[in-house]
Amino acid sequence: MRDPVYPLGMKLYNYFRSSASFRVRIALAYKGLAYDYVPVHLARGDHKLPAYAGIAADGLVPLLEVGEDRLSQSMAIIEYLEETHPTPSLLPVSALDRARVRALAQSIACEIHPLNNLRVLKYLVRELKIDEEAKGQWYRHWVREGLESFERQLAQQRPSLYCWGDAPTLADVCLVPQIFNGKRFDVDFDGLPRTMAAFDACMQLQAFQGAQPSACPDFEA
Repeated sequence: MRDPVYPLGMKLYNYFRSSASFRVRIALAYKGLAYDYVPVHLARGDHKLPAYAGIAADGLVPLLEVGEDRLSQSMAIIEYLEETHPTPSLLPVSALDRARVRALAQSIACEIHPLNNLRVLKYLVRELKIDEEAKGQWYRHWVREGLESFERQLAQQRPSLYCWGDAPTLADVCLVPQIFNGKRFDVDFDGLPRTMAAFDACMQLQAFQGAQPSACPDFEA
């Protein structure tokens, strides 16, 4: 991995446990891009305070500040990083392969993650009065179903070290945070050999290790 560089004084507003924030941290680390880490404690409601609401229209993390510009949504942020700092790349060379990698990434970012993020889980408990056991069942059901679909997609392509090929891609950047969150909720990962092999391969890399929640300055056990 290259020595970090500081393009336009980048600043990342994020929360250590947010899988969307985790994705961006991985991408930044993999590309060797240094940034200022600004914690926004979602569980405590810091994202709703005027100081943050005034700069984040959607009130979500991550938010990447590049000079005087601000970017929201993890996938858009990573695509921006890919376009402005294309080496090392998180997407394959051909348009068809890039589409396939994006499809894998979106299977997690668009299909699995929205059903189990913090806002949804809080709504289940506070508004629908779902107890903790039922909330856990909800989480495990949707994550497991989504990962089974992900595994079937991986099984349709040629064997590879990572989700696609022999280098990490956008698909791996999305997969690793989802597995971390799944472990917190005791999701069953049995019968997902290619998915978990890709996860294990990623976790041998410093970019993924250094971006994990326990490595963040705002980490709480």
